[in-house]
Amino acid sequence: MTFDIDHVLANISDQDKIALLSGIDFWHTHPIPEFNVPSVRVTDGPNGIRGTKFFAGIPAACLPCGTALGAIWDRDLLRRAGELIGDECIAKGAHCWLGPTVNMQRSPLGGRGFESFSEDPFLAGVAAASMIAGCESKGIISTIKHFVGNDQEHERRAVDVIVTPRAFREIYLRPFQIVARDTNPGALMTSYNKINGKHVVEDPKIYDMIRKEWEWDPLVMSDWYGTYTTIDSTNAGLDLEMPGVTRYRGKYIESAMQARLIKSSTLDARARKVLEFVQKASRTKVSEVEKGRDYPEDRALNRTLAANSVVLLKNEGSLLPLPKTAKKVALIGSHVKTPAISGGGSASLKPYYAVSLYDAVREALPEAELVYETGAYAHNMLPVVDRLLSNAVIHFYNEPMTNPDRKRLGTEPVPTTAFQFMDYKLAGLNRALFWATLIGDFTPDASGVWDFGLTVFGTANLYIDDELIIDNTTSQTKGTAFFGKGTVEEIGSKTLVSGQTYKIRIEFGSANTTTMKTTGMVNFGGGAANLGASLRMDSEEMINNAVKAAADADHVIICTGLNQDWESEGFDRPHMDLPGRIDEMISQVLGVAADKTVVVNQSGTPVTMPWANRAKSIVHAWYGGNETGHGIADVLFGDVNPSGKLSLSWPIDVKHNPAYLNYASVGGRVLYGEDIYVGYRFYEKTGREVLFPFGHGLSYTTFAVSPESSVSPDIFTPENPPTATVHVKNTGKAAGAQVLQLYVAAPNSPTARPQKELQGFEKVFLQPGEEKVVGIKLDKYATSFWDEIEEMWKSEAGAYEVLIGTSSEDIVARGRLKVDQTRYWRGL
Repeated sequence: MTFDIDHVLANISDQDKIALLSGIDFWHTHPIPEFNVPSVRVTDGPNGIRGTKFFAGIPAACLPCGTALGAIWDRDLLRRAGELIGDECIAKGAHCWLGPTVNMQRSPLGGRGFESFSEDPFLAGVAAASMIAGCESKGIISTIKHFVGNDQEHERRAVDVIVTPRAFREIYLRPFQIVARDTNPGALMTSYNKINGKHVVEDPKIYDMIRKEWEWDPLVMSDWYGTYTTIDSTNAGLDLEMPGVTRYRGKYIESAMQARLIKSSTLDARARKVLEFVQKASRTKVSEVEKGRDYPEDRALNRTLAANSVVLLKNEGSLLPLPKTAKKVALIGSHVKTPAISGGGSASLKPYYAVSLYDAVREALPEAELVYETGAYAHNMLPVVDRLLSNAVIHFYNEPMTNPDRKRLGTEPVPTTAFQFMDYKLAGLNRALFWATLIGDFTPDASGVWDFGLTVFGTANLYIDDELIIDNTTSQTKGTAFFGKGTVEEIGSKTLVSGQTYKIRIEFGSANTTTMKTTGMVNFGGGAANLGASLRMDSEEMINNAVKAAADADHVIICTGLNQDWESEGFDRPHMDLPGRIDEMISQVLGVAADKTVVVNQSGTPVTMPWANRAKSIVHAWYGGNETGHGIADVLFGDVNPSGKLSLSWPIDVKHNPAYLNYASVGGRVLYGEDIYVGYRFYEKTGREVLFPFGHGLSYTTFAVSPESSVSPDIFTPENPPTATVHVKNTGKAAGAQVLQLYVAAPNSPTARPQKELQGFEKVFLQPGEEKVVGIKLDKYATSFWDEIEEMWKSEAGAYEVLIGTSSEDIVARGRLKVDQTRYWRGL
């Protein structure tokens, strides 16, 4: 199916042009069949392709989270990750991927920090460009997001981000600029927030910068429900309002045109851009029905991604890798059997599968005795019921349960007691007001008092064997779940017997049955509910059991951390600490077994580690996707030599973070008071110690790097940027990879600048004894900063240092270059 854009625009009505400017539903653009203009499907999300359904959807490949992918520091591997994203889009019938996310982690507390690649704009931009190149090689359009300054969740739709022009350019716009220059993706998503007094989505200066200064002309779509005006957003340059049906376009644009507040030429420009997007997207043949892939080669790639993202933070006495001859291993922690594969919100999806660390260790050590203890709970909401659930279905009705003659309209099987009807459709179902009943068999694996927790957007009650356990209908209290629309988790309990099957039933009323005022972040119909369950255990007894198991084992693996309860779209983290009594549990285990214990943390962003000085070995494993357990075990047992490097600085305490006094919306605004000093730039400038520096990561082998780096040519010009060359050798006994990080310093600059800034990197793989000469090419921004007076990039004349490091702190080679004359420029 092909069409000629000029012919279409010349022959369709204004009503058709207006219709093109908004989606027809949650995921699709408006078609014009009589002119062969198809509907294009877009799909979430940053670490996997969900398809069109939050509920009863097709399972998908779940890749490691953004910060994990950033920790890989490998352009080729990230390109392959992008190719997998493209292939998954094709299988899901989607022409456009809503990703990647490249917002900045100003603070560890950002709810969506895990989605983005790095605190450093250069690393974030290069990582994003690599994935986009892979995805678009499959003919799938990427939508880089969120442009720009969506670096927190608190009041994200209203907050006014106050940021200096220099920080705006050097930190927050820089990843987008790198991507625009290197890959020119076909789409861009605007952020919810304001920048310096005006919502991004309706600021013409923002669009002029993208389209005129950068000469990048992507389709610009709004974030979901992130369009706030008709006239201002259309005239500024927003092409596509999402999702549909429209709230601000349609008849409102027609009315504005009648009043000559929107020109016909503006309407044509917006419609043309949508048609260009549709034309480009529709050249790729995608599946007519949503389906899965889950091929062996995809699993292998995902396993490689997970393992290569793992960062070995500490390894005193070469405790790792663990021997595969181990006889008795204690596996302790909340994440051992329940892996955290992803953060929450738009990043969440139904995975093909999820490998737990417990199962991966069992594969690696088939003869060993494995002893498991939870040690300390990590959940905020009680864990969703899945593996103990069977024969579960949801029945749908247009009448409440009080109507004995109500007609069942449909039934869907469900694998868990969590559901979200954001985009669910069923013939005859009244989307505005409906009811549903979830029934299933629950078979506990331990006897005792079980706590159940129910949160809902809408109304819901829980019954066990027809006994009312939780009433979340009569009286409701607002919480943070479901993009800020849900209730708090209401708790009920019942004494249950291990192995006995109980009938659970949730009576649910859709969103409009709620008794609360819902002013959350994202508006969606249908409603949602989450039922969790957990055996009630004495926290002291749990810790004591973990300590005993550790004392009796040959080796101890603690695996715990955060999950989507704590890191998610819709809310920010309240603090940087691990939940509950986890720190206390780790400390007590280390007290009896430090010499044989490795601590594995799973989180998308840093957590405090008050026990770090006593731990011999610490591994950071992020959210690792489908292959989380395999990725961790491959590193722990030496099948993969760790090569991950931190994509974020790891502060000792949240109060040390540069954004600590300027985080979250206060009076409707947030001041980016740290200016250009984000992440390591701040810690180095202030001389503040961190727990682990940006770019840090250990290996099971050793490397020697020549102390001198040659820079050629040593006179820097924008037309001929230099390459820094360094010799590196694997001096150990294992094959491995080292990431050589190139930083540029301007020690004699009259302008206030960071101590140094990342401007290049290369990951080099070496066999034992192998040596390579590695060249790292700089670009014209390597010596530049944004001059606020001239409103241009400025490369100052003077002498610069080229620093090669294995982290931002560990500089192993030095070189020099000169800029012979000061230069200014705008654009890419």
